Amino acid sequence: MVYNILNGDSLAYSFPDTKIAGDIIVVREGLIDGNLSGDNLHDFWHSRATYMGIPEAEYHNNVVKEFEKIMDAPDDSEFNLWFEYDLFCQVNMWFVISIINSLSIKKKVYAVYTSHLDKTSKQFWNGFGPANSSELTICFADRTPLNNTDLQLGQDLWTAYKRDNFEELIRLAKNQSSAFPYLQEVVKAHVDRFPKDGTKGRPEKVIEDIIQNGSTDFGKVFREFWNKESIYGFGDTQLKHLYDKVMHYR
Repeated sequence: MVYNILNGDSLAYSFPDTKIAGDIIVVREGLIDGNLSGDNLHDFWHSRATYMGIPEAEYHNNVVKEFEKIMDAPDDSEFNLWFEYDLFCQVNMWFVISIINSLSIKKKVYAVYTSHLDKTSKQFWNGFGPANSSELTICFADRTPLNNTDLQLGQDLWTAYKRDNFEELIRLAKNQSSAFPYLQEVVKAHVDRFPKDGTKGRPEKVIEDIIQNGSTDFGKVFREFWNKESIYGFGDTQLKHLYDKVMHYR
C-alpha cells in the first residue's frame, strides 16, 4: 500500500492532479502550538481537542481518523511524507515519523520536500500551496529515503519537543541527515521562542519591531513577519496569538 501524507488540506485539493499513485492522508494539526500533554495517544488527543476548543468527536473525525490510517497500514507499506522545511511542518513530520517508526511492519519511508524552490529566494521556506502539478511531480521525483537511523532521529526529535527538552533537541540537531536538511536552523528557531533569561521570544521581538517601525494592522504585520521569519511557518492562528500578546503589553 502506498500513502501520501500531506500537511494540510491546501495541498490535498491540488494533489490529485499530479496522478501520483497512492492513498491520501491529510495531517490537520499544528503541533507547533498548544498543549501536548498525555502519556498515550488517547490522552494526547484529548489534550489537543481541549486546547483547540472543539468537541472530541469532531476532533476525532477531522484529525484522529487520518492518523489512524497510518496506524492501520498493512505490511510492506510505503509512506511519502509531503512536508516543508519550516518549523511548523517539521514538528508535524516528527510526530508522523514517531507513529510510523512504532509500526511493526515492513515499510519504506520517503521525505518529499519543496525541492522546486530556489534556496536563495525569500520563498524558499514557503509551502507546496502555490506549486502546480508538474512542480509537485518534480518534488516527488527528488524524494529522500529515510533509513532506520533517520526514523529513530525523527521519533527522538518528537519526544524531546513534546517534553520541552531544549538541550536534547540541540544535541539531536547536530546529527547530519539528508532527511532533515535544515535541522539545526529549525531547532534554533524553536529554542529562540523561549529564552532562558525571561526576555521576549524571537517571534515576539520581531513582531514588536514590525509594529514600532510600521503598521499595527495584523494583515500587514503577518506579511512582514513572513518576509522576515518564514522559517517558523506560522499560520494566522499562531501569529495572531503572539500579535495579541505583544499588543496587550505595549
